Formats: sequence, C-alpha cells, structure tokens
Amino acid sequence: MSKSSSSEAAPKKSSPRALRPADDAPPSRARARDSSPGSKGERRVRRRRVRRSSGGPEGRGSRAIWIAIFALGAAVAAFATYLLVLYPSAAGPGTGKDVEVVLDHDEPTSSVIDKLERAGLVRSPKLFALYARLVGLRTTPGVHLLTDDASPSELLRRLEREGHATRAKVTIPEGWNRFDIAKRLQALHVTWAQAFLDATANTDLLREIGVDGDSAEGFLFPATYDLPLDSDPKDIVRRLVSEFERRFIQLEQNHRLGRAQLEGTLGWGRREIVTLASMVEKEAAVDEERPIIASVFLNRLRDPSFKRKVLQCDPTSAYGCLVLRDRVPACAGFAGKPTHAINVDPLNTYSTYVHEGLPPGPIGNPGTKSLQSVLAPASTKYLYFVVRGDRRHAFSETLEEHNAAVKDFKDRTARDH
Repeated sequence: MSKSSSSEAAPKKSSPRALRPADDAPPSRARARDSSPGSKGERRVRRRRVRRSSGGPEGRGSRAIWIAIFALGAAVAAFATYLLVLYPSAAGPGTGKDVEVVLDHDEPTSSVIDKLERAGLVRSPKLFALYARLVGLRTTPGVHLLTDDASPSELLRRLEREGHATRAKVTIPEGWNRFDIAKRLQALHVTWAQAFLDATANTDLLREIGVDGDSAEGFLFPATYDLPLDSDPKDIVRRLVSEFERRFIQLEQNHRLGRAQLEGTLGWGRREIVTLASMVEKEAAVDEERPIIASVFLNRLRDPSFKRKVLQCDPTSAYGCLVLRDRVPACAGFAGKPTHAINVDPLNTYSTYVHEGLPPGPIGNPGTKSLQSVLAPASTKYLYFVVRGDRRHAFSETLEEHNAAVKDFKDRTARDH
C-alpha cells in the first residue's frame, strides 16, 4: 500500500476545548456565582426570611412589649405632669375656715401629713405625701394659721414660712392697740390673734428688740405692711418695732432740743414720750390740735400751781380694762367706753383720774404726728380741754373757764336731742 492512501484512511483528532459546549461550565464555578453575598438570589432569600420572622409569634410579642413600655412611660409622664403642675394649684377641700396646726421641732413628714389630714386640710393624704416628698417639704415648728381651702402648694409655703406664701396688705391705723392689731392679723390670716399677743409680751423677745416694759405696746408702729400669710408672730413684732425705731430715730434727730427738755425737766426717756404720745393719739381728732393737747398734759405735769398731777384722760382708764379686767371690779361688763366707776376705781392702775402722772405704759401705738407733738408741743398755758362736738376741743387755762365750756357742750348736746 502506498503512504498516501493510508494517511487518508486515518480519522482526524479534534481539540478537547473545541468539542465542549460554551454553557457547559464547571458546577463549582456556577455555585460560587449564585452564593455570592451580593447576589440577587441571596437578597431575595433574606427578605423572605425577614418577612416570615416578623409575621410570626415572636415578632408580634416583641412589638407588644415595646407598646407596653411606651404606654407605661406615657402614663408616668402624665401622672408626673398632674402631680407637679396641676395638683399643686388645686383648691383645698374646705370653704376658707381658719385651722390651727401646731408642729414640733424636727417632726417627721408622715406626722405632719397626719395632722393635716385630721384638720381637714388635704383631700388625699397619700397624694399630698408624694407631692411633699417630691418637692422636699421642710416645715417650720410652731403654731400655724392655715385655711382649709388652701391649695397644696400654698399649704406647703405656709408650713415652710420661707417668705414665698401668699401675702396680705395689713394696714394698722394710728392709735390702735395691740389687741386691735391682733384681731386684724387673724382676720387677714396672717397669724393667730393670741399668738401675736403672746409674742408682744414675750420677755426674751422684748429684751432682743430693746423694748422696756411688759409688752411692745406703743412700739408697734402704725403703717401698711406686706406680710406673708401664716407668719411667725415674733417676726411680725420685730417688723413693726423695727419700723418704729426707724421713724423715731429720725424724729429725735429733728427735735433734739425738745427731747433734751423732756429729759431735763421730767426725767423722761423714750418710753415716757411714747406713753404720752399714745394718749395724744387717742384724744386728738384733727392734726392741728395734737401739739395743743400735748401741751395741756405737759403743763399739768410741769406747772407748780397744778397741785394734783392727774391727767384725767378717759382712754387710759379704758385701756386698763383691757389688760387688768380680772383685777378691776369696775371693769366687769366693759364694752369699750369707760364709765365713771372705771375712771375712779383705784385698782385700775391705768386710770389717770385716781393715779398721778403717766399711766404704767402706752395705751396704743401712736403715729409720727403724735410723737412729734410731744417732742415739739405748742407753747400754751392751757390746763384743761373738753370736746366741743365738732371733732374739736375747747381749751381753757382756768377751771372756771373749763366748767363753762363743759356746760356749754352739755347744753348744746341737749338741744340737739
């Protein structure tokens, strides 16, 4: 056989790569492409899993817990808002009746709230206790004047007495005595009347504020004051006496000569000046007569011809019935105006009809004009005066003139009736 024929008969061998289809890729490489993190298939699988987990029992339970937590937080916030914003200004349970509550030193909050509850001052003791603890209640010991219509916040301010309580304008007219002042203070819910009277006679307090005598009568300066409700009565006394000191020091500086004359001729100090000024305040109805009335009393004390140094001032006898009622028989049934029996009762040490000179102390609280009238009295020889009926007085140098003025007043009074 020839070489050419044998070569034609033999089949051709093809390349292995040429025979493999293009899409017949190795399985391992295809799986690697499908399982890559960023593949679309994997993302679809994850989304399906999330949807299945969120829609299942476990997803619903988690949502319910969050809703409960949110609701609880909202409820706590609402209660806190009520307790700290709305509750403090809510009206008290009563109608405005005065209530006395006495607190001891370092008294526990629970004991304080128990007293408030028994006094009818709080609607809900538990709610008030929670409010008091949240704001940090710090009570002041002593006798408190409270009202049963006070809001929780007002109640706390009064119990603490730190000057943040509601305040009252208190006007004390010239000539009022401490008993008059006490009634007004209680009527305006500033302090209890008896507590104030006790403070005006407290020996330790009088020593502290430099007032001689058995009370602060005469040194409680008449003016208008801005005072917190349920004030400490001792603080009120301090305030009024401080105002007196400020005014009187100025008067002394303006009338040094008159002050020196009173001390030189009569041996008077501040207390005697205030005592006579309180008498002038009670007797005078118009300002221009104050220095004249002061001169009458001073003339009686200084004039050697006026033998019995009785000042015969009715208001002094009346004041005696206020402070000595139980010791003066004639004061039984006293209704405010002195009778002849009250004037002449020797047991009434304030009567300037039976006792010579000044009464034991001031009978009221004089204002600036009456104090000034004693330091700078009119220059007269009058020894007597009697009311004329028109808020003014008739002044006389002799007893005969005085008796004629008295008769004239009685005649005119009789005609008017």
